[in-house]
Amino acid sequence: MADEATFYMAAEEVKELKSIPTNAELVEIYALYKQATDGDCNIPKPGSSDIAAKAKWGGWNEKRGMSAVEARTLYVAAVEELKGKYGI
Repeated sequence: MADEATFYMAAEEVKELKSIPTNAELVEIYALYKQATDGDCNIPKPGSSDIAAKAKWGGWNEKRGMSAVEARTLYVAAVEELKGKYGI
């Protein structure tokens, strides 16, 4: 279980990755971050013309019902995996 300090430290570390993660990885960490900080997706689904926004919305919406604690824990684990894969 990740506390808030560990979560926010991971949020800073992910900005220091040596390479840019894949789009799927970026969507996943975005979705977990938003679920941890804002709760369930609370914005309207974007139009189909904005592919990036639609992917981010879909990723976040898939986390609906997940607790902030679980989202923080999964986020920290995902960032640790990315740090191992891409380095900081």
